[in-house]
Amino acid sequence: MSFLSESLSRVKPSPTIAVTTKAQELKAAGRDVIGLGAGEPDFDTPQNIKDAAIAAIQAGKTKYTAVDGIIELKRAICDKFQRENGLSYKPSQVTVGSGGKQTLYNALVATLNPGDEVIIPAPYWVSYPDMVLLAGGVPVAVPCPMETGYKLTAEQLEAAITPKTKWFIFNSPSNPTGAGYSRAELKALTDVLMRHPHVWVMTDDMYEHLVFDDFEFCTPAEVEPGLYDRTLTCNGVSKAYAMTGWRIGYAAGPEPLIKAMAKVQSQSTSNPCTISQWAAVEALTGPQDYIRDSRLAFQRRRDLVVSMLNAAPGVTCPVPEGAFYVYPDISGCIGKTSAGGVKIVDDEAFATALLEETGVAVVFGAAFGLSPNFRVSYATSDAVLTDACTRIQAFCKGLK
Repeated sequence: MSFLSESLSRVKPSPTIAVTTKAQELKAAGRDVIGLGAGEPDFDTPQNIKDAAIAAIQAGKTKYTAVDGIIELKRAICDKFQRENGLSYKPSQVTVGSGGKQTLYNALVATLNPGDEVIIPAPYWVSYPDMVLLAGGVPVAVPCPMETGYKLTAEQLEAAITPKTKWFIFNSPSNPTGAGYSRAELKALTDVLMRHPHVWVMTDDMYEHLVFDDFEFCTPAEVEPGLYDRTLTCNGVSKAYAMTGWRIGYAAGPEPLIKAMAKVQSQSTSNPCTISQWAAVEALTGPQDYIRDSRLAFQRRRDLVVSMLNAAPGVTCPVPEGAFYVYPDISGCIGKTSAGGVKIVDDEAFATALLEETGVAVVFGAAFGLSPNFRVSYATSDAVLTDACTRIQAFCKGLK
């Protein structure tokens, strides 16, 4: 339609949402479908958090709040950053949005001019490049193959930086790969950034608490204090506390940037849901047992999925450090033909045939900027994951 904006024409709808929607439609039509596309914990929001939300409703805390969050939540966020990341922020350096996605988007809209470049390691969360495009910037994807653990190297970052680079988006543990950067790996990247003072850092730390084995999470401004004045440290309650639908994300950074982001939010959505904000206060200040319990469950599921997928012919599945995704390589499946007669020309053809022939919905790798792969979200029960992986094994065995 000619009256739609040019910037919208450069943007794709979210592939992860599309896969989930397709799986739901097939289920509604009576098909036996297992959806492994959605990136949300299958656990319920902890009871103490739900109780705090109900108490807020009963206390009449249902009115407009400050555009970018209540002071009680901002203080809880400051305490969280100090306690868990060794980062000192004032409430005036904190912004709260309707989900982590809005926080990232506000920052890009508030800072990008036409032609500004944003470095994004690939595989990346599907929304990063499109948000950059909507904000008028130029996404610069840097491929990080399985051979480097799906992680960006210092040499790659150095080569990608130009005079037009405005932001570097950093996500660890990663969606879609689950790859986490060690302190030494992150220090190598921050050393590069210290040589380029015009480049700002946007961290997406949403999976901070979902780390496994002896992996220790760290964030750029914590590793390199010299980056503090040009880092926006972003996080949220969605993944850590099973609060995806509550829509609360937050970030902390330099005060002028936070004020600019609040200006964007004031003319788009205004304040995040008041009740969700009070629930988030309880999430950050109340008991933290849920985090430990869910982490153990996710680690068990990771081990199950990795071992079963590595038993599928043509599939190589690395062991991720965190999050609740695996990102197997399917180079050994490309060029073959499925039992249903579909030529597997790329990972999208693989995912489409897998769904049609076995009822397992996964997201194809091209959506995340690196092929040939697919992403599995293992945020579902052991029994469902075992069933799904058994079907994937059978599908791969049937390729000729």
